[in-house]
Amino acid sequence: MSGIIGKKVGMTSIFDAEGKNIPCTVIEAGPCVVTQVRTVEKDGYAAVQLAYDEKKEKNTTASLKGHFEKAGTTPKRKLVEFKYFTEEKSLGDVVDVNLFLEGDYVDVVGTSKGKGFQGVVKRHGFSGVGMQTHGQHNRLRAPGSLGASSFPSRVFKGMRMAGRTGGSRVKIQNLQIVKVFAEQNLLVVSGSIPGAKGSYVLIEK
Repeated sequence: MSGIIGKKVGMTSIFDAEGKNIPCTVIEAGPCVVTQVRTVEKDGYAAVQLAYDEKKEKNTTASLKGHFEKAGTTPKRKLVEFKYFTEEKSLGDVVDVNLFLEGDYVDVVGTSKGKGFQGVVKRHGFSGVGMQTHGQHNRLRAPGSLGASSFPSRVFKGMRMAGRTGGSRVKIQNLQIVKVFAEQNLLVVSGSIPGAKGSYVLIEK
């Protein structure tokens, strides 16, 4: 599995050859530097560590400075390992958008927008009471009965209730690459991807 680290730029739309309007997400993908190569003999598994996005040297720890110097690159913000990279890589190699072709299908991993503590209507799509039937007064968006009385005298695990929403790792699969702009390091993929503008994403091939 090959991949690259990127940053979500925003959304746009593109017309295809048939005149259909396709909603798309623009991703700034790479260039990423190979900062470590894991091997089965030494580490017990095969993987390639990629680094992305410049970072000030004064904000980098001494151990990380040495790690980046070994690869012959400047300090980076984001480090991610990709297991079983399809192409053989060595320290200091650069991975960019040329890894992908228009028409390829990719999986995109990101962190969804955090929405804090939310009720059941926003979190799980409960419809609420709506027309205020059954004598409802001021509890139109409440979850209602939890369905447990003297037996089993507890709330079942997994009950859909209010709670912290968003801010979790989400993978969107089978997004098609519509355009590749190699000079600007940009990928345009069909559909939406998780996260806010400027957040890091992983594009897996």
